[in-house]
Amino acid sequence: MKSKDANFPILDNHIHLQERGDNVKAVKRFESAGGTHLILSHLPYHDLRNWNEKGYEPIYERTVNLAERCMKKTSVEIFVTLGPYPVDLLNLKDKVGLEKGEEIMERGMELAVEYIEEGKAVALGEIGRPHFEVPEDVLKASNRIMRYGMELAAGGEYPVVLHTESTTPEVCKEISGMADEVGLSRGKIIKHYSPPLVDKDENHGLFPSILANQKNIEKAISKGNRFMLETDYLDDPNRPGAVLGIKNVPKKTFKLYDEGLFIEEDIWTIHKKNPEEVYEVEIEL
Repeated sequence: MKSKDANFPILDNHIHLQERGDNVKAVKRFESAGGTHLILSHLPYHDLRNWNEKGYEPIYERTVNLAERCMKKTSVEIFVTLGPYPVDLLNLKDKVGLEKGEEIMERGMELAVEYIEEGKAVALGEIGRPHFEVPEDVLKASNRIMRYGMELAAGGEYPVVLHTESTTPEVCKEISGMADEVGLSRGKIIKHYSPPLVDKDENHGLFPSILANQKNIEKAISKGNRFMLETDYLDDPNRPGAVLGIKNVPKKTFKLYDEGLFIEEDIWTIHKKNPEEVYEVEIEL
């Protein structure tokens, strides 16, 4: 059977949408390529980052509203993840000081958990630490914030989507140790923007969300199918198609299926079984 004759769920595990971007048009492109489900993570939304008394609420509300708008205009089901973007801490340090900034981000995590409990989001994230070198005090504060988020998630066994520096087995080992200390299941930690670290001795039990380029997917599937695929699509009109185009996950999945590198079981596992287990949602066609 060829992909054009098949009926598969196709989930992109990490995208962003913007008011000033294509939003609905982008989701329609995903749908036209065969995509059925999206995990939408919020962006910092610079126009809303005034850190007033509402904190992260306007940012979260925009993300939830974008998801609802796109679902009304398409058949794609969208699940939302919410949490203070790690790089926000640098902006906060400049505006209100590191200690107050840390407090604002912790409150943002508590608010994100409220959204999860209300059924408006499925995971806490993306949280973590900046993906570039930062001063030691910022790094230590980022680790405290990340750990606090894991503690909150452990209370309800909620999934956590992590944004960090480049992912290596050493980074995975460090993070898994932190999860163990706070009582959060390693399998509930989704390592966003992951290379193909599929083996347990590489990811130390974390769940890899692999950037869906051809080379990554081919290497990942050669090791097994315990992973999800993402584009980290930014919906940025100044950077069209960054990080990867929103049609990439369905196109690459169907291409590799037609070439015999994916079998049906792989597609059902990667796009349905894995996200259902991690996020505790139903992936329905």
